[in-house]
Amino acid sequence: MTTTTQKAKRTRPGWQEGLGAFFNSDVGMKWLMALTGIGLLLYVIAHMVGNLKIFISAEEINAYGEALRDLGGDLFPRTSLLWIMRIGLIAVFAIHIWAAIVLTRRNATARGKIRYHAKRHYVAANYAARTMRWSGTIIALFVLYHLADLTWGFANPDFIRGEPYHNAVESLTSVPVAVFYLIAQFALALHIYHGAWSMFQSLGIASAKFNDWRRWFAVAFAAVIFIGNSAIVLGVQFGVVS
Repeated sequence: MTTTTQKAKRTRPGWQEGLGAFFNSDVGMKWLMALTGIGLLLYVIAHMVGNLKIFISAEEINAYGEALRDLGGDLFPRTSLLWIMRIGLIAVFAIHIWAAIVLTRRNATARGKIRYHAKRHYVAANYAARTMRWSGTIIALFVLYHLADLTWGFANPDFIRGEPYHNAVESLTSVPVAVFYLIAQFALALHIYHGAWSMFQSLGIASAKFNDWRRWFAVAFAAVIFIGNSAIVLGVQFGVVS
């Protein structure tokens, strides 16, 4: 005779099913957004620090580019670790976008056709939060152009493979390109501000006594990224880097 306990064991979901159900839930999607967001924030700060070597010298930034291709030394084929990192970054970026789209659609479905008859009051949803969709779109377009401009080279007529200093100067000397880069950095700063602010809440780390700390962390992180990346663009435009 089958006991109740045996039936329960047969119907109890395994850890794989439980984990899948969690990450398919709204809470799980927010966790995916937060965790991938943390990964992207770490990449953005590391990418900026490396690019700021352009202010030291052409030799320094070019050597930095070569060092990335030679990661692993003689233990791995040239550029293999770099490509593994790139593929991982693409996967993180894709999961981040996918989770954002799913949550946006679910929120729209939950609201249905209800319209607000009074002015909405936003507490944490400030200007940056209300423009996450647009800043995200600008960032995605910028990433594609940035790759075509300084990685693949077909958007940069003067591109020379293996010379990031030359390529950056030739690209950012163009005023329209420089303006687009600055607009993208502003959109990135808005996106980072809201992401850095909300990721703690998404992970369940939310308390009113930490709100000031969270806000200053978000402001500082966004400001550092905006100033650092914009400095490179303006440095080329004003001849500091030439």
